[in-house]
Amino acid sequence: MGAAEQQGPGPLPQPLQQPEPEPGGGCVTDPRRLWQAVVLQLARGKGALWCAPPHCGHPFESFERRSSDLPRMSVQSPPTLLELAGRSLLSNKSRAVLYLEDLPIELFPPLFVEAFSRGHTEILKKMVQAWPFTRLPLGALMRKPQLEMIQVALEGLDMLLAQQDHPRRWKLQVLDLRNVPQNFWRMWSGAVVDTCSPEDIKKNQTLKLGPAMATKPPFKVFIDLSLRKKPLDEFLTHLFLWVKQRRDRLHLCCNRLKIVGKPTSYTRKVLRLLQLDSVQKVEVHCAWAPSTLAACAPFLGQMRNLRKLLVSQVYVPAYTSQEEQEQLLAQLTSQFLRMDCLRKFCANALFLLEGHLEQVLRHLKTPLETLSITNCPLSDSDWNFLSRYPNARQLRHLELRGIKLTDFSLEPLQILLNSTATTLNSLDLAACGITDSQLQALLPALSRCSQLVILSIHGNRLSVSTLSDLLLHTARLSQLSVELYPAPLESYDAWGTIHPGRCSQLCAELTAIVRDFRQPNILVFCTFPCRHCGSKFMYNQGLIQCSCPIAA
Repeated sequence: MGAAEQQGPGPLPQPLQQPEPEPGGGCVTDPRRLWQAVVLQLARGKGALWCAPPHCGHPFESFERRSSDLPRMSVQSPPTLLELAGRSLLSNKSRAVLYLEDLPIELFPPLFVEAFSRGHTEILKKMVQAWPFTRLPLGALMRKPQLEMIQVALEGLDMLLAQQDHPRRWKLQVLDLRNVPQNFWRMWSGAVVDTCSPEDIKKNQTLKLGPAMATKPPFKVFIDLSLRKKPLDEFLTHLFLWVKQRRDRLHLCCNRLKIVGKPTSYTRKVLRLLQLDSVQKVEVHCAWAPSTLAACAPFLGQMRNLRKLLVSQVYVPAYTSQEEQEQLLAQLTSQFLRMDCLRKFCANALFLLEGHLEQVLRHLKTPLETLSITNCPLSDSDWNFLSRYPNARQLRHLELRGIKLTDFSLEPLQILLNSTATTLNSLDLAACGITDSQLQALLPALSRCSQLVILSIHGNRLSVSTLSDLLLHTARLSQLSVELYPAPLESYDAWGTIHPGRCSQLCAELTAIVRDFRQPNILVFCTFPCRHCGSKFMYNQGLIQCSCPIAA
């Protein structure tokens, strides 16, 4: 028998070591000493957290007596000593506030969560002032903003900012109101934790600081913002007013900014309130007039750390002259010269782009990771520029969905695929009007994209012969896991109506080609929309039909 087997399973967990009795022989009822017991237990990393001082008349005692008659394992886990101690401390608000200065910092997060869930506003206000970490991720505790709790936090900050001498352990620099998952609230044991992950720290170290952020403002409030045409809700109205009255002492930061609907003068007022250096992702979803785009362009130029820009639906009035179009584009693209961090450029239904792609992209300084140009008309000069654009040679994601390529030579796309063969992860050529002959010419370049994970080419009219050749090439791409192809043209009758039986048979035969080389993960064939109901037939290990009686 080996040494490891002779040692047995190891020592049993030790019960919680109790602090010494208080003078006079009484039990330990001072919450500070109970917290010491909890910390000792946490330091060990083992043991029975439900042990309690015997015969103390304290809530812990009743729990200990109840649990002594129960099996160690039950359907519902009993409250831990940590939870019970937190409830005990919160039961006396004045005592809880008094002991915050002596509370071990490892126990601030669980006590804060307990106070938050039970609505102890006065204790929360004091905990904000004594918070011993650099960031308070309050938004992660709320599925949607809770105005009362946010007001409590802001009142606590007001008291803190008004103090000449801050609390001894005060480190708070950021109030984070974003509704995103945070590991901070799960890390309640052992070492001191900070809410910034190593990835976040590394990312923040690479940010280009403008003159305003370089001065290190005393406090920052972080939100993710979605501006719409409808009036602001109570939360944003209260927050913006609060920030506006304290602009000399704090910065309102926003990593993700989304504008939905036509921007108004109030939109521009909000943008002036933001610390624009902090914006890293901008999405604009609305029918912009070129003049509106030009008015908002200077704000883009102040977003020095912008990593993703998505602009959607910019229409040019018929009466706009060519000279006016170029002036508007110049106002927009000149701002790109200040964007040293832009890695993702996305344009959807940007009708101003036709014939001006080079003018838009040439100002970008850094290699792009994502280039998405969808539902935009392009000219021959645009298409040819794309193949020789130096900042597109390290692309990981290329999306050209909805661009009509029927009348173009695909040679520029071949050149682009060859230059990105070792980096490209996803390629979207859906609904591009690609013909059989065009795709056949593209196959050698496509087969060299060894890192391709996602390929979408559905919505094109391709024959079963061309699809067979395509799958013979893509079947050898070992990284490919999501494949979206069109159902072959032979699946339709002379009037363009889908024939379910024939479609299933052909798609099964095409799937078998891939299985001869590898087991596909997600492989879907998709038809054009049904002429009767607008739904599509999809084949994925079997045909999913639309609900029309005619399809039965």
